[in-house]
Amino acid sequence: MRFPVLAVVLQGTVFAGGLAAQETSDFSKLSLPAGLVAPGTEATRAALVCFYEGPAVDDAGNLFFSDITSNRILKMSAKEEVSVFRSESGRANGNAFDAQGRLVTCEGFGLGPGGRRRVTRTDMKSGTTMVVSERFEGKRYNSPNDLCVDGQGRIWFTDPRYGDREGMEMDVEGVYRIDPDGRVTRVLGQPDIQKPNGIAVAPDGKTLFVADSNDQTGGNRKIFAFEVSSSGSLSNRRVVADFQQGRGADGLRVDMQGNVWAAAGIRTPRPPGEVTDIPQGLYVFSPQGKPLGHVPIPEDYVTNLAFGGPDRKTLYVTAGTSIYKVPLTVAGYAVYPPIQP
Repeated sequence: MRFPVLAVVLQGTVFAGGLAAQETSDFSKLSLPAGLVAPGTEATRAALVCFYEGPAVDDAGNLFFSDITSNRILKMSAKEEVSVFRSESGRANGNAFDAQGRLVTCEGFGLGPGGRRRVTRTDMKSGTTMVVSERFEGKRYNSPNDLCVDGQGRIWFTDPRYGDREGMEMDVEGVYRIDPDGRVTRVLGQPDIQKPNGIAVAPDGKTLFVADSNDQTGGNRKIFAFEVSSSGSLSNRRVVADFQQGRGADGLRVDMQGNVWAAAGIRTPRPPGEVTDIPQGLYVFSPQGKPLGHVPIPEDYVTNLAFGGPDRKTLYVTAGTSIYKVPLTVAGYAVYPPIQP
């Protein structure tokens, strides 16, 4: 089945510029990240279908992303033709390719029946999907949300639960590491993190960034950075960004310079937990937490992002019912596919 694709250039003007480190709390003043996105760049809508999450790009330029409400994974070709890649996806949410070009997926719980609460891996040549992990210490996961793969082949994923808490077997909303041999380790839990969501690893593999996005009143809306040891343990937590009572970060990605890109903000308040102090869009921070800029996206909700293109300088953004793309002047980091010369 194929769907029509909308190609609409969004109107409006954006200006290059930055914000001094001491102004980190006022995200409304951020403009386009200077030196990372060309001046005057605007996001353009690449597709219009449903509620999207988990974008990931393969070596042929195909974009794979989750349509959570319809319980499927969709594929958008380099020609922007959209088709169904996998139906009955287990309420797939986050996706990422490993170094072998296999699609690793977080299958969640919410937005309808059929959530399988596990992490799977799909061989793109055979189409075979296998379960990587569905339990920890004998208990089912809450709702695997998002993931990343590092240069050692380790899968890092978050396991919060938003909304309905029916059938929860764990009393921890945590972050897990799956080693290449299949061993699973819980690396974060309460009180170190409240409700982990987006996750990304630095190009050198020595820093892990996690979005702690608790949508309850007074909850954390922070991006944390952790040092990663050679064995995969985490230490020395520090705050990269604090969205306070606005809508905090959902998906995270890191570019080749180590900057953190976060999908965050909202224009329609969700009281009492989330207010509109943070405009919706993409927020960019240096590895040390200095805000570098904001790429406005005109649609709620901005959920996730992925780098694509032969030079990995095209940013695909899932937002509400649309896919947006943003041309960059910096390459994004991913273990797959390799950047073409």
